[in-house]
Amino acid sequence: MSNDFTITRGSDILRKPVWFIGLLSMMLVLAFMIAKGGLVAGVGIILVPGMITAVSFIFKIPRVGLIFIYLLNYIVLGLVRYVKGIPLGLSIDGILIMIYLALFFKSFFEKVPWKNAKNDLVVLAGVWFAYAIFQLVNPEAVSRVAWFYAMRGVAFYMLLIIPILFIVFNKQKDLDLFFKMWACLALLGSFKGIMQKHFGVDPWEQAWLDGGGELTHILFGKLRVFSFFSDAGQFGASQGQAGVVFGILALNREKWDKVKIFYGIVAFLGLYGMMISGTRGAIAVPIMGFALYTFLRKNIRVMILGALMGLMVLVFFKYTTIGSSNYTINRMRTAFDPNDASLQVRLENQRRLKTYMASRPFGGGIGSAGNWGQRFTPNTFLANTPTDSWYVMIWAEQGVVGLTLHLFILFYVLGKGSYLIMFKLRDERLKIQMMALAGGMFGIMVASYGNGVLGQMPTGLIMYSSMAFLFLAPKLDQDIADKIALEEK
Repeated sequence: MSNDFTITRGSDILRKPVWFIGLLSMMLVLAFMIAKGGLVAGVGIILVPGMITAVSFIFKIPRVGLIFIYLLNYIVLGLVRYVKGIPLGLSIDGILIMIYLALFFKSFFEKVPWKNAKNDLVVLAGVWFAYAIFQLVNPEAVSRVAWFYAMRGVAFYMLLIIPILFIVFNKQKDLDLFFKMWACLALLGSFKGIMQKHFGVDPWEQAWLDGGGELTHILFGKLRVFSFFSDAGQFGASQGQAGVVFGILALNREKWDKVKIFYGIVAFLGLYGMMISGTRGAIAVPIMGFALYTFLRKNIRVMILGALMGLMVLVFFKYTTIGSSNYTINRMRTAFDPNDASLQVRLENQRRLKTYMASRPFGGGIGSAGNWGQRFTPNTFLANTPTDSWYVMIWAEQGVVGLTLHLFILFYVLGKGSYLIMFKLRDERLKIQMMALAGGMFGIMVASYGNGVLGQMPTGLIMYSSMAFLFLAPKLDQDIADKIALEEK
């Protein structure tokens, strides 16, 4: 039986006021920070213990940092609508650098397989980043600050993310985890988009629309759904890529299990998300993605079936008026109209750029066009000439030299990846996974002609990771073969 005289009560803390004074001081500091810095500062202080824990995990297990990056990659730009005044996008840069620091310190105590990153893909990423560094001395460049912000998605993330995968995220279980994380995040993106379409936007999203977003996201009184992405263009292309990747994985999974059903749902809702985004160029993602998949299968029946389905899609959108009363279908149909007013404006902008770029083989400098140009150099020609395309942006900022190098890298990666799939890989399941990544990658490459999506979050990191896994495929294939041989002994 407990003794009432030995029970410690809250008032007993006053007998030893040190703890009480410490707690009171912490509360006063928190109140002061909230009063001065607002709620964001207070939340930041509250999150400090969690951030310290996350950092300790990254230094202990560097691959955990990649998991954090993939999660942030999807939501960080959407969070900007809710959390003002904090450069959340730089959090990914910080985690990437922390992973390298963790690997550096880890190398003093155990062997880190740096040599895994010794391959042609890492060399190409280094060459591309070196060209981005060269742009600092481009005489046409106006803002070095714009260069810092813009080069991250263009070249910096590619340079950092690819070697990390070769070093710490290079096993079959890592590839499977990558697909599962991507599927869950894509599904959340679809659900959020469906909520926006059927229940409307929340107050923070409405404030973003009122602040200028409505110019491109409210057309003829209809919302172009953007989910928690930076914009509808990125949402549409990203969900289209998810539709291709998980559609291929679901179609080729032999047994009807929960994974096949889950991937099928992700694929269907991904393609639905692409449609409700109102991003016409995004329709190129499934068309070209599945087209490459049918080619990589090396199966005449599959190729014929794929060609027939592609022809049916073309006929439906270009030569019929079926479903024109539906806004979503009607908007997608305009992507097949060569006389579309929006397309003509884009072509006219490209003609203007062609004249301007004739004497600028190295471009106007990274960050001189698009949103970064409008933010840092708003009175320049490039800042006020919409690029409306990832490749046109690369051309405008880095010239014909940069565009040629960029296209060479992309098609080299896709070409070598396709060669490995068709002629080198033996494990059927791994081949299907690589076909899915290659199809999604090719779809984004084609869609990026109409929209500047390739290097933006979340598509950029997904693309660079897909490249790394394509080049990791021979190692994964050999690991599988070794495991089978060991089991047969």
